[in-house]
Amino acid sequence: MKILVVAATSIEVNFFINQLKVNAFTSHQIDVLISGIGLTATTYSLQKQISISKPDLIIQAGVGGCFDKTIKLGQVFVVKKETIADQSVVELNSLKTLFDLKLVPQNQHPYKNGWLINQSEVLKKTKLKKVTGISVNEITTAKLKVKFYQEAFCPMVESMEGAALHYVCLKENIPFIQLRSVSNYIAERNKKNWNMKESIINLNNELCRLITQLS
Repeated sequence: MKILVVAATSIEVNFFINQLKVNAFTSHQIDVLISGIGLTATTYSLQKQISISKPDLIIQAGVGGCFDKTIKLGQVFVVKKETIADQSVVELNSLKTLFDLKLVPQNQHPYKNGWLINQSEVLKKTKLKKVTGISVNEITTAKLKVKFYQEAFCPMVESMEGAALHYVCLKENIPFIQLRSVSNYIAERNKKNWNMKESIINLNNELCRLITQLS
């Protein structure tokens, strides 16, 4: 199987890259793409790499924020469905998406009811909890914006790249998985309270476990 592992930054997947160097996953042809941070960089990098390597499966691995403060930092999820949360407007004290405004049909491919939904069979290979994610161009810090997003999307996690993966892979008809490890709670800007180290360790462990299960 030709697998493309994509991450926004190399620090998120350094352990996995080192495992590749010692041929830990010899049954697969694996490439690693460091896409850069954000939806635009990820979309471009993914599309460029797909045209070159034509992977059978794409796995995105990254850290992100969590809306649920009862979740332990460092926990890893699989994102089942995604959307771009700040592709929207606040009107009459509520958030309205492009779909709410009738600017884009909510079932226009690759969207279903306004969501980018992963229905790949490969999702059955992981026992991780499947959750809803949102992607943003601006990291959410304001409590009012948190309220708007929770009311509109009921998300578990937030990233700056997830929706790009879902959009490109659904358009290109390529199976994919988004692994997202919780490094912080949304709107928590005191990085002393973040747990980046454990979230990255757990992310890499789950990434290695998933690829082993694909053997």
